[in-house]
Amino acid sequence: MQRREPPVTEEGWYALHDFRTVDWDAWRDAPERVRERAVGEGIAFLDTHSDPETGGTAVYSILGHKADLMVLHLRPTLDELDQLERGFESTEFAGFTEQTGSYVSVTEASGYTERAREYFEGEVDDDSGLAKYIQSRLHPEIPAKDYLSFYPMSKRRTGEDNWYDMPFDERAEHMASHGDIGRDYGGKVQQMITGSVGLDDHEWGVTLWADDMTDVKDLLYEMRFDPSTSRFAEFGQFYTGRRFEPGDLPAFMAGEAVPAEAGGHHGEDGHHGDAHGHGEGGDAHGEAGHHHGDDEDERPATDHGADVRSTLEEEGVYGGQPHGEDVYAVVLYSDADPDELFDEVEGLRSNFEHYDSHVKTAVYQSEGDAPAAVASVWQTQSAADTASGFLSDLPGIVRQAGDDAEADTWGTMGMFYTTKPEKRADFVEKFETVGGVLGDMDGHITTDLLANREDENDMFIASRWESQEDAMAFFRSDAFSDTVDWGRDVLADRPRHVFLA
Repeated sequence: MQRREPPVTEEGWYALHDFRTVDWDAWRDAPERVRERAVGEGIAFLDTHSDPETGGTAVYSILGHKADLMVLHLRPTLDELDQLERGFESTEFAGFTEQTGSYVSVTEASGYTERAREYFEGEVDDDSGLAKYIQSRLHPEIPAKDYLSFYPMSKRRTGEDNWYDMPFDERAEHMASHGDIGRDYGGKVQQMITGSVGLDDHEWGVTLWADDMTDVKDLLYEMRFDPSTSRFAEFGQFYTGRRFEPGDLPAFMAGEAVPAEAGGHHGEDGHHGDAHGHGEGGDAHGEAGHHHGDDEDERPATDHGADVRSTLEEEGVYGGQPHGEDVYAVVLYSDADPDELFDEVEGLRSNFEHYDSHVKTAVYQSEGDAPAAVASVWQTQSAADTASGFLSDLPGIVRQAGDDAEADTWGTMGMFYTTKPEKRADFVEKFETVGGVLGDMDGHITTDLLANREDENDMFIASRWESQEDAMAFFRSDAFSDTVDWGRDVLADRPRHVFLA
């Protein structure tokens, strides 16, 4: 008995093609508030996972009866795919869908050519063109092309057309001919080949991307006449999809064009129809916030913060030291009953905690008459923007930091002031002293100290000024400098670099 030689293979990232059908009747019957909340959770999930450190996630509108949506995940491990699949199922949006298909596989490169075998045997430099090409196949980026075609396939194993019963050299010749056809479509069609032997029903998954689907049709039609396909290929179902951004999910569910036109749903429903211009400063006593207008192009998230920090440094004033990370905060003020407000926030937070980009969401209360503040902190601006849509529906909201009604004033906000437990009383006393100084300064309107309802050592300071110049005068003052120096001894940690989303 002669045993045939299999090609050497190398595997990279795992892939999950997750196909979903929408229960349109349930969607139409659901109250508007439920639909808004569900689509918001869908956006938050997809947006949070769309740009991971390794791999990628993308969403596609699928044409035809086989599915409505496909979510494509690429990750280094199966465990991550498992968590992503279950994470999506936990969203309220997924409750309006049914998983009607899926495909699990892993990116693969095989050694049918002599040069490829040299690579697998370690005879090719890692910085060579061949090595970089193979690595790009094993660790691909999801391309920004408009359309996708996905299908699974296997090699035939019947009679004389048994692929696995052919000698290695004959199989290599077929693969070379097959590859020659594919190279003619370079630049038009981009492919990802994933192996699924032992992982799913077929042996490979083929994902093709193009800006013109007729290029995919032409490529596959030409390959039909190549013996590697005509004799040996067996195919599963084909899926055709149109890529869109997570923020276009409301447009998709409304039957509108996706990707949405500029200035349409992507800029509106992506923020749940509640776009805010945020001009309030971030960390109150030195960390500045990010500003963007409702209809203006957004500046880089660090622009505004860097400007204020630079101004402080020129004055020789410590402006806060980040921990090597930037986080984005949404802050809203509510005059609702604190117990009622906390119950609502706790419900939202249980959903927020499904997302890796969530840092914290908490209710802060003042001992005085100031309204309570709800602060939600995220690792990405887009996630913070999405969260603001949910938070704006909390009871008793009187304003959001940066509301247009406050456009003629300038705000500063200190967050992550975590005091050492034994120093908390000293911190409060020092705040009262500084508050007296602030009351005598030109342009100062109000300053409030609030504490986390669940952790009294987590302090939050919010100030309002008639202008940024008035606030900067305080930052330059001896009182501020003395407070910063003193704070190093009483704080358990240094404030993080916070931008207001």
